[in-house]
Amino acid sequence: MVEVYEYADSKEASYALSEYIVDAQDKVLAKEKVFRIAISGGSLVGALQEGLVLNKAIAPRVKWAQWEIYFVDERLLPLSNQDSNYGLFKRKVVNLLDSKITRPKIVAINTTLLSPSGGQDDVIATDYARRLPDHMDVVILGCGEDGHICSLFPGHKLLPETTKMVANIDDSPKPPARRITFTLPYLKKATQIAFFAFGSGKNPVLKRVFSKKEEDLPSAMVNNFPGIPVSWFVDEAAIEGAGVPTSTYGEK
Repeated sequence: MVEVYEYADSKEASYALSEYIVDAQDKVLAKEKVFRIAISGGSLVGALQEGLVLNKAIAPRVKWAQWEIYFVDERLLPLSNQDSNYGLFKRKVVNLLDSKITRPKIVAINTTLLSPSGGQDDVIATDYARRLPDHMDVVILGCGEDGHICSLFPGHKLLPETTKMVANIDDSPKPPARRITFTLPYLKKATQIAFFAFGSGKNPVLKRVFSKKEEDLPSAMVNNFPGIPVSWFVDEAAIEGAGVPTSTYGEK
């Protein structure tokens, strides 16, 4: 089932996304000791900062000490590099938390395996896959202007992958070329998945995703995962003219 939640701007959408995440957290922690979430990088991290850290209505509800955070893809760079998803999340979210708050567990790539030649990139992917839980409680994705998710790009050879949970890529159309990424088989194990997309730059691809005429787009593929609730948190500029029914999160 796919739900599209529309808001006037990205700030409102980020607040709603954060409420969605915390609701999922509460549901999981009522039964388990750990909440496992996987996130993408880029503008999503700014939305998480806005919603989970700066939003005074939500921030006190976040039980960071019980979170395990993973990355749906990662650039094969030192964690201190400005293009590292781990580094971005640490700078924009973790470093802003009050010093009294116990930090979440963040699972990063093993940087001791990095090499200039990329000769061990497949080992990095295998190592990361080994440390993943059987499934994620929540996966939060962005949607590229070309419809890509994680580092799974339209028409790429990794899309038909059926066995690996994490794979390496050395020809990403977006730099840097070398990365690791969750595969579709692992994403299909998630309990629930959400997208965050905002701005007029995303409008053309969202029209394509929801047209149901281009189901080979990676983001459209996620919409068709059987049995997994998929939620889109978008602003008016991103979803205008897409011809899809929208509501707001929590609306009865």
